[in-house]
Amino acid sequence: QVQLAESGGGLVQAGDSFRLSCTASGRAFSILAMAWFRQTPGKEREFLGGVSMFANITRYADSMKYRVTLSRDNAKNTMFLRMNTLRPEDTAVYYCATRESNTVVRDASSYDFWGQGTQVTVSS
Repeated sequence: QVQLAESGGGLVQAGDSFRLSCTASGRAFSILAMAWFRQTPGKEREFLGGVSMFANITRYADSMKYRVTLSRDNAKNTMFLRMNTLRPEDTAVYYCATRESNTVVRDASSYDFWGQGTQVTVSS
């Protein structure tokens, strides 16, 4: 099993930025790709971007590539997400996920382990 823990959510102002962290533990050595998703009530989880931890490849959703930056600390099994120019529609629960593959994919069902999610609320 792999445990994922997100942190860094909360209330932010429109126009500002936030940074989230996702730290893996447990069988962390088996993690090859980590990704961020977000979800609002009644909608499917939306892929934001992901990092292949060992291939040094980062992939972003087209809608996010100018506002989202991913980074990682392999030694600490931690991935970071920074989002800029926040809008009220960015309000969501943000999740990190991992899959035992070296490829980042957009399909949420392809990920094996998920964090509990962290709420981000953007006020106007």
